[in-house]
Amino acid sequence: MAADPVEVDPKHHKVEFDKDRVRVLRISYGPGEKSVMHRHRAAVAVFLTESRAKFTFPDGKSEERSWKASETMLTPAEQHLAENLSDKPLELAFVESKA
Repeated sequence: MAADPVEVDPKHHKVEFDKDRVRVLRISYGPGEKSVMHRHRAAVAVFLTESRAKFTFPDGKSEERSWKASETMLTPAEQHLAENLSDKPLELAFVESKA
């Protein structure tokens, strides 16, 4: 299992809030920046900027995803390596359930 994103990629993942049942991360990537393989818990993602990213999974497959600013969605637990495909910063709040 890949490591916690805050531990393996603190440049892009910052803890904003951490309590017994929930942790909130601020995730930020500059234009063209790429992460390392990591795992997220199931969460609610709130996109603060319009963004387009490529996600590469442990099996080598990848997919592109895009969002509009202020879009909110549920995300399943997932292991991936993320890459910002935009020429603008990608920023979101990620509310993880610890349940």
